[in-house]
Amino acid sequence: MTDVVGVGLVGLSAKGGWAARAHLPALAALPGYELRALAASDATAAAEAGRRYGVPRAYATVEDLVADESVDLVVVAVRADRHRACLLPALAAGKPVLCEWPLGTGLAEAEELAAAARGTRTAVGLQARSAAPIRYLRDLVADGYVGRVLSTTMTGAGGLWGPTYGSYAAYTLDPAYGATLLSVPFGHAVDALCAVLGELRPVRALTANRLPRVRHARTGEIAVKHTDDQVVAVGLVDDDAVATVHYRGGPARGDGLRWEITGTTGELLVTCPGHLQHGPVRIRGGRDDDRELTDLPVPARYDHSSGLAAPAGPIAEAYALLAAGDSAVPDFDHAVRRHRLLAEIAESGRAGQAVPDPARPLGMANS
Repeated sequence: MTDVVGVGLVGLSAKGGWAARAHLPALAALPGYELRALAASDATAAAEAGRRYGVPRAYATVEDLVADESVDLVVVAVRADRHRACLLPALAAGKPVLCEWPLGTGLAEAEELAAAARGTRTAVGLQARSAAPIRYLRDLVADGYVGRVLSTTMTGAGGLWGPTYGSYAAYTLDPAYGATLLSVPFGHAVDALCAVLGELRPVRALTANRLPRVRHARTGEIAVKHTDDQVVAVGLVDDDAVATVHYRGGPARGDGLRWEITGTTGELLVTCPGHLQHGPVRIRGGRDDDRELTDLPVPARYDHSSGLAAPAGPIAEAYALLAAGDSAVPDFDHAVRRHRLLAEIAESGRAGQAVPDPARPLGMANS
């Protein structure tokens, strides 16, 4: 890519959304990138987005955006079930691409896209591992802050996949769309765990759909939820350290994520109010004779986010590292490895999954 990377962004809507909240401010903050084009669902939507955000070239199709010679990098920030249709034209043209996570709706689609990308520079939006706190945490562990790692425990809340849903997230009730508790928040978090402690080798998993029927938050309409709202994986990392990861559906009334790493000489505690890939992330630690955990601020040398707040900060980190050629930004082959891990967890989880009773009212207590 050139010194200033011309970006074509697929999925930037005048109505807002993830691309507007995260990618747009990240690109605007970094001197090495310039947003030169966008593609939307049709010509009207593209023109509206172009006017709102001041993007000079607005296209109705990905094919038109890919053909623009000023576009050096194609960024795909749409729903997972639309990734394949957006990526294939860019890959066929040999354009470097950055795609949001999950790469596809499942392992088979991810493998297809990785095969189509051979010889093309790719990146996937598992930005938690690119974020300054996670890279600092990785170095703390590698430098022996806790000694030999003995175990790690991570718990998190999905936000979605709880007892209620909104119209904007109705597609998350159907696993065919690829946006599940396992694939999205669990996938992001477990990738960060692997970045810090080494690849998770799952031994046993359990998944459950405890809320098979859910209520629309505004209208009260009842819908059937086919996606799991409980995911538990137990396995080994690094030097056979024991790892447990448990994600549940629904919002958190405290920390959205809590992650403990214990070793022979110390302990680290990572917390986040929401999703780990969004931040902000707090790291505390204690070792040797410390009786309490103390804050471990991230040194300034790790920060490439231009001071952006969540959720744009980790995205900016990923863009900055991508421009520098840093391996902390994973490619499509890495995405396939992560999809394969999630597929193994899903298969193990299904083996011990309880079948919900459809006669139970809503799956909610006292309802």
